[in-house]
This record gives sequence, C-alpha cells and structure tokens, in this order.
Amino acid sequence: MTALGIRGLRVELGQSRRYRTEVVKGIDLDLHPGRIQGLAGESGSGKSMTAMAILGLLPAGGTASGSILLGGDTELVGMREAEYRRVRGKRIGMVFQDPSASLHPQITVGSQLADGMRAHLGLSRAQARERAAELLALVKVPAPEEAVHKYPHQFSGGQRQRIAIAIALACEPDVLLADEPTTALDVTVQAGILHLLRDLATGRDLAVLLVTHDLGVMSAIADDVAVMRGGLIVESGTRRQVFTDPQHAYTRELLDAMPEAQESLVDVPDEEESR
Repeated sequence: MTALGIRGLRVELGQSRRYRTEVVKGIDLDLHPGRIQGLAGESGSGKSMTAMAILGLLPAGGTASGSILLGGDTELVGMREAEYRRVRGKRIGMVFQDPSASLHPQITVGSQLADGMRAHLGLSRAQARERAAELLALVKVPAPEEAVHKYPHQFSGGQRQRIAIAIALACEPDVLLADEPTTALDVTVQAGILHLLRDLATGRDLAVLLVTHDLGVMSAIADDVAVMRGGLIVESGTRRQVFTDPQHAYTRELLDAMPEAQESLVDVPDEEESR
C-alpha cells in the first residue's frame, strides 16, 4: 500500500515567465505506512521544495505539475487552497526545521495543539485540551498536564521540537513530513528526536518523509533513501543498498565525506529485519 505517490513532479519558481527556474525536474517517489523515506541532498537540490509541493506551500509564483496522489484517491497537484486546508494537518502533518519559528510565542502549547483538533476533528474545548496532554505524553514532554499551560519559551529546544511533532500528529495524519527536524539541535537531543520519529512511524503505521542534508541522520532511522541533486533523484533504494553499495558517483562522494557513517551501516540490519 502507498500512503503517498509522486509521479513526474516538477516545481518551477519565479514571479515572471522570463525568470523562472525549474528546481524539481520530474521525480517519482513513494511513501509507505510504517516506513521512513529519507530524501537527502545538498542545499538547493530540490528536497525541501518537494516537501513544500506536497503541502501546497510553494513560495509566491511557484508552480507544481505532475501528480501527488494522497491515499490513492486524492490528487494534490492543482488542488484549490480551500480544499488543501482540509488536508494539511488532518491527513498530512509537517515538522519544520526550527520549532521556535513554527510555534506561536504568545499562545500556550495546549491551545496550539487544541486549535487544529477543534477545527479538523470537531472536538470540544475540554476534549481537545485532554487530548493535547495525551499527545505531549506521547512525545515524552515532561509533566504534560502542566506543560499544556506553558508557553514555547519555557521549554528547551528539544522539547519545543517534540511539541511541534505533537502538533503535527494531533489530527492523526497518515503522512508526516519532517524537513531537517534535528538541524537546530545538539547531537544528544538529535538522537532523542530521531528515536521518537522511528517509534512513531512503526507504532502508528505512519508514512514519514525525512528531508535532510545529514547522511548521519539518514543512516540512523531511514528505511529507504533517495538522493537528490540538481532537482533530480539520482539514486534510491533501501538504506542498506544506498549506504553499502552506492551506484551513483554523487552518492559515493557524499558517503566518502563521512566514512564512519558508511562503516557503521555494514552491521546494522534494515528496520524491516529488526521488527
């Protein structure tokens, strides 16, 4: 089963016809329930624009063509904004790189969690607040019953990212997009967030797209890996295939720059084997 299927996706950016740039050049990609699909590449490779195209949040003047099919029955390319609002949050969740920018500083985290659930799920204020505390417990935020009354600045960076993940999961989406979710965090905090994403994908049968330039992050939790360069996917396969037997010269260059990550993968079973 495919939770989200991309076929021939092209993304163009630019305000005028004369100065438009194609940043994604006809890619195919599938996301599957319970699996983490890594999308790796250098800055400007088109990986983040792929995620933004899925969400319908391209910059002003940006256009997408091709097909993005959600759940086998909902075409996202060309969808009207009013329809997209019913998809974002409810069927597709998003975790951005910097939780400080994605969380409102003057609204309690409980209210930020509750707003989406009341809008998409029709919960009462009391039901949404109770569910908010449950979600904070799920992502391992300490003292969730108290945390719902606090503001983002009262949490550490790692805890804010856990809150952002809770918000993304609030309406029980089938697909979660995570765009560089650990870049702003120190190494020890990164490990906790990665373990959380792995547990959520497996435990909730969630299809995850992990966008990152960091192959060390990718090697830790991705089931499948696609490598982008210049708007194209130049290589894709299971984590083991890509990290231990890369076929494209660019993938080999990336791995040669971090030999310890490649070596550590040799004795690590694929996620499917370890379940």
